[in-house]
Amino acid sequence: MVQEENEFTNRPDNTAFTQQRLPAWQPILSAGIVIPGFVLIGLAFIGVGVALFVTSRSIQVLERDYTGDASGTPCASCANSNAQNCICTLNITLDTLFKGPVFFYYGLSNYFQNYRRYGISKDDNQLYGDLKYFTSPSDNCAPYAYNSNNQPIVPCGSIANSMFNDTFKLYQTVNGTRQEVSLDGKGIAWWTDYNIKYRNPTNNPLKDAFNGTVKPIYWSKPAYELDTSDPSNNGFVNQDFLVWMRRAALPDFRKLYRRISQDKYPDGLPAGNYSLEITYNYHVYRFSGKKKVVFSNVSWMGGKNEFLGIAYLVVGSMCVFMSIVMLIVYAKFKFPDEE
Repeated sequence: MVQEENEFTNRPDNTAFTQQRLPAWQPILSAGIVIPGFVLIGLAFIGVGVALFVTSRSIQVLERDYTGDASGTPCASCANSNAQNCICTLNITLDTLFKGPVFFYYGLSNYFQNYRRYGISKDDNQLYGDLKYFTSPSDNCAPYAYNSNNQPIVPCGSIANSMFNDTFKLYQTVNGTRQEVSLDGKGIAWWTDYNIKYRNPTNNPLKDAFNGTVKPIYWSKPAYELDTSDPSNNGFVNQDFLVWMRRAALPDFRKLYRRISQDKYPDGLPAGNYSLEITYNYHVYRFSGKKKVVFSNVSWMGGKNEFLGIAYLVVGSMCVFMSIVMLIVYAKFKFPDEE
């Protein structure tokens, strides 16, 4: 008797919802629905693909290699020298207006920032401004946690130690005179990196937070002096540092270096002769790498990327093709009761 009462107690209410008696609808896929559907989807994909492809083709991109791995190439003298701050010049000629806004990137090839051991070689607590980890870096930073005198390195780790340190100045030749083109380096890093992920210690001046520490081995100056012209652009929120610390997924990548200032060049870079003065510090011959500079503008879809438009065109074409195949099969093998 008790068992029967327990069974009634656990039984769901006698409603349409709990007893699964609600009205249901199940689509029946017929040829009259599937074939037009494939045609409409295919035409939509083709339309989007054409728009993406045409837009991508309209984006201007100028790339120049400056690795200097062969004699006679730009920066060959610097590539074959171990001297720091070696200066070389790359001449650039623009036949037409390079429409703005113009973005200036540096590119590296055969550089594996996605290597796991390299990717974890940093101290997030240190990079968040926690002074406790300035003197006791994380074990993940090894072998770039302490120098040969057992002094802590700040910022520690392989990523920070290998920070890209070539610098660039762009000049336009006007009537035989070189005029420097203003480069804007503000806001080139991700907002989340600058405002959330990385923070400086609250010490004022910032230099005091680094007492008892040393700079990374391959850095020419400490973190608090990365930008002598703008004190707010120093430490762990330095824009170039933030750009470098966001690792690339592929071995061939480019990172944003500067924007062409729109105050003096609102329409972009006019046609003419330019010279890019490169301070060559970052050697890539040890890992058979390549270096390049890239000038590019953007559109509503972002940077130049023809793959996305081609992918849409291929999928759309396949949908239209399959609709034709299904129409032929339906016309030849349809059931008599469907006539």
